[in-house]
Amino acid sequence: MSLETKIDIVKDILKDKKVAIGFSGGADSTLIAYLSSKVASDTLAITIDNHLLPTDFVENTKKLAQSFGIKHEIVDINFYEDDYFLSNNPKRCYTCRNLMYSKIEEIARENDFDFICDGNNISDLVIDRPGILVTYKKNFKTPFIDAKLSSKEIHEYLDQQNIPYSRSTTCLATRIPTNTKTTPEKIKRISYAEDYILANTNCKIVKVRDLGETAIVEVDNINEIFQDNKFNQINDELKKHKFGKVTLNLSQIDDDEYINIDYTDGSFSYKLPFTINLEHTKKQIENIISYDEEKIKLDKITIFENGLIKGHDFENYELALDTFMETLPKLRRNI
Repeated sequence: MSLETKIDIVKDILKDKKVAIGFSGGADSTLIAYLSSKVASDTLAITIDNHLLPTDFVENTKKLAQSFGIKHEIVDINFYEDDYFLSNNPKRCYTCRNLMYSKIEEIARENDFDFICDGNNISDLVIDRPGILVTYKKNFKTPFIDAKLSSKEIHEYLDQQNIPYSRSTTCLATRIPTNTKTTPEKIKRISYAEDYILANTNCKIVKVRDLGETAIVEVDNINEIFQDNKFNQINDELKKHKFGKVTLNLSQIDDDEYINIDYTDGSFSYKLPFTINLEHTKKQIENIISYDEEKIKLDKITIFENGLIKGHDFENYELALDTFMETLPKLRRNI
């Protein structure tokens, strides 16, 4: 299926509806907002300021919403007042999204917007992002998943249309290891470190993982760090802010996520980075051939509790991939 065909599917989903969008100004929500502004009867972008987001996050959303000519509401929710979130347990991303989506739902209903959606795309479903369970719980619509659009395709379309978007919109609390308390001091130090690297290099995406004494720097362009001895400047600056050691992750950040299955002779396999809740998953699926505590067996697909998905008897790679992507939204993961 071509990119234009997928975009047309999204437009058809949004057409003539009153669309409310959880809006971060990142690639996904920006494209949803842009397309909605073209075809929906009305569009409301709702941005949550949780006090844990990158510098200029809110201002960027204001500019984008204004450029699309859509309504925009900014809601302040101070996550520093939520002790459970600050405890930073492994469910933190689920907790975060649940808090934000509850408020988005409330604002949308108050303004009579009956089609509430987010920018989750099909490649989000093969990554360890438990927040998707909140999307399902709240019954938010997911036009990009319905159209089988990947992150890579979304970036491609935005670039083709010269639509600006923010490359960094992820919560800074994700830079802190789970089961390590999130504090204002840690977030401030992470924010400063990332802003410093962004200001002194041509990197577009920067994440600084805070492991207490150690900072792990992740960027989308490692060569930038080594030009003109910038790594020495960065090392010295971050050590001024009480990092004892500054390290560089040699794996560059690549946000052009897509799905590629291991296909041979009509069969494929794909190992997801999380386990599957089979009991919840079977409620989403029709025509189950067999079910036990280890797997769900369908006509051509077998879903294993350990996250392995296997398929067989496909005529070609495209049919196998399409069936795999049809299956993904029906999976319910464990957290």
